[in-house]
Amino acid sequence: MGDVNVVVGGGTPSTADLSNYENGEVPWITPADLSGYREKFIGRGQRNITRKGLENSGARLMPRGTVLFSSRAPIGYVAIAANELATNQGFKSFIPPEGIFPDYLYYYLQRAKDQAIELASGTTFLEISGTKAALIPLPIAPFNEQQRIVSEIEKQLTRLDAAVAALKRVQANLKRYRASVLKAACEGRLVPIEAELARKQGRDYEPADQLLARILKERRTKWEEDQLAKMIAAGKPPKDDDWKKKYSEPVALDTSNLPKLPEGWIWASADQLTDETRAITYGVIKLGDDWLNGTPVLRSSDVRHLRLELDHVKCIKPVIAEKYARTFLKGNEILITVRGTLGGVAIVPEACRGFNISREVAMLSLVCPSLAPALAEIIASPQCQNWLLLNTVGIAYTGVNIERLKQLPIPLPPMEEQARIHSAVDRQLTVGDRLQNSVAYELMRLSQLRQSVLQAAFEGKLVSQDPNDEPASVLLERIRSERGNSVPRAAARQLKLARTRKDGLEVQI
Repeated sequence: MGDVNVVVGGGTPSTADLSNYENGEVPWITPADLSGYREKFIGRGQRNITRKGLENSGARLMPRGTVLFSSRAPIGYVAIAANELATNQGFKSFIPPEGIFPDYLYYYLQRAKDQAIELASGTTFLEISGTKAALIPLPIAPFNEQQRIVSEIEKQLTRLDAAVAALKRVQANLKRYRASVLKAACEGRLVPIEAELARKQGRDYEPADQLLARILKERRTKWEEDQLAKMIAAGKPPKDDDWKKKYSEPVALDTSNLPKLPEGWIWASADQLTDETRAITYGVIKLGDDWLNGTPVLRSSDVRHLRLELDHVKCIKPVIAEKYARTFLKGNEILITVRGTLGGVAIVPEACRGFNISREVAMLSLVCPSLAPALAEIIASPQCQNWLLLNTVGIAYTGVNIERLKQLPIPLPPMEEQARIHSAVDRQLTVGDRLQNSVAYELMRLSQLRQSVLQAAFEGKLVSQDPNDEPASVLLERIRSERGNSVPRAAARQLKLARTRKDGLEVQI
């Protein structure tokens, strides 16, 4: 790169002096301006600097057509200057001479990112210096062929981009499909409701209000058994039933503003459905460092939409995990992420028995664990997810607190209907998941094809060569003959002129 291009660094004017920035007229680019940026050309970033800021810093005004290449945090963002501009020190920019097509450099640097990273150094973060950037190898094609290569790259990438856009539309549709399935399940529209089936079949059924009454009775019984066992173990058996008055009744719902439910359903709070002996709570507040053979802890990043991802589970010191004995998992609990990535829902499988959870994750230990599959799907539905979003608190670090989570309104169907709902949801989401995986695979293939196009382009395999083109060796010799002080004169002249422009007037050197 340094054999043919002027390599230019950047700089940042002092932020303590506001006159370096206020009413600035010089476009100034930072790597952050290229994060997520998809256009080839860039004319300005989020901030401008003043002429004073330009003159009193390492920033340099570079001409239109300069190829910007981020040299740290991260290495590899590329864009072409659409007009004169400057950059901060996070770039090594290349000003090409006549005979080197800027667009050719632009696409080549996308291909050469890994080579640039290999030349980088640093401890806190990798950075490629100007000296090293000049060493990035550049295959030079005849000028006319450079233009043909760029034209063919853009034709091929346009097709690939259209395919990517189509697949992303499929992804968005699959996300909507998933939400619609769960919404229908939550509203009693996915399968025939139990009340109607019972009438058709001339039989009785247990409506959800009776199911909830049974759950509440069992909830209290479990608490009483747990408390009695603790008192006997402590050698203090009760003399009367006054201790039973300490039982905390679960949060009941005000249903006046809640939607009407199908026949046989009832609204229940999350608190009513969970075991009082393992009340709704979150887990370990400060995890500490990773600990070899420690206690696995599920964080919000591990709890996804109706599944757990266990590839990156963190292990912590057992002595820390044991301080949160109540949140050791036994299996069949429902986990909800209440901080970080809000609203992730998953059921704890038997394989995660003995894991703990972080403060980002709330645990619902159900009185009747057999209800977990359908209830998890209902909590994952748009209705419950919207409730969670509307009930977050905090500013810098938002989340749903436990007392509020206890009030989460859950539409409770009859037990037999729950089983049918789960079966239908599982079947339909499995089909969607398969399609989602196929789309993800195709997107990965398209990304690889993009690199294959660039590889073929710069190996001379993408377009045919024309024997009438001026050979690249002649072009390179001409560039070298124009060099002065190891810098291409045309490019150096452009840079010098750009640095001496002021108030719209060009000073002749």
